[in-house]
Amino acid sequence: MLPSELEPADLAELSIFPLPNVTLFPGAALPLHVFEPRYRELTREALGSRKILAVARLQPGFEGDYAGRPAVFEVCGVGFIEQHQERPDGRFDILLRGLARVRIVEELPPLRSFRRVRAELLAEREADQALVSAWQQKLGSLWELLSPHLPEQVRDLRALTRGTEDASAYADRLAAAMVADPDASQQLLAELDPAERLRQLTARVQELVDALAPRAADGRALN
Repeated sequence: MLPSELEPADLAELSIFPLPNVTLFPGAALPLHVFEPRYRELTREALGSRKILAVARLQPGFEGDYAGRPAVFEVCGVGFIEQHQERPDGRFDILLRGLARVRIVEELPPLRSFRRVRAELLAEREADQALVSAWQQKLGSLWELLSPHLPEQVRDLRALTRGTEDASAYADRLAAAMVADPDASQQLLAELDPAERLRQLTARVQELVDALAPRAADGRALN
């Protein structure tokens, strides 16, 4: 059962799982295969408490110090271990469900094999409802053009965003489903204005639609 909200203790000593090109959005499901000993320990400790951990994206250039404490982006997603399975050799398969955005304030001393931080919850800015409505309408129109070229599971925009209670959840659902570029995902995670996130998503969908236009024109010419 998902916790209704994060507690101060969750953020005072928050375990982080640094990954190269992964972003965890609130509401999104993220399957992870945990095989490194330090992250097996992290997972066991999380399962023994409130099942809370954060996924922090490693900054470029981490490769030379991957086994140490390379820099991570300060804005990251906190998740809850919704499902887990431990394999006979000690590896884990877990499913994280995103809960919130947080900002890393400081990294705590290395008393565990894995990394822990003190973090603060990031509050969303109040969205301009007129802008939200305008961007959602634009997205809907563009999606109709794009949907025939998408995987079947994301073709129906209404089904994809069903259950989202506000503009923030709506934008996060779309970002998790459609944005594969790590830098763009990190930028969307760090953006606290839901209307601005919708604008950025609309721009990305517009780019995809524009890229398809020459192909459609070539098809008509051949016919």
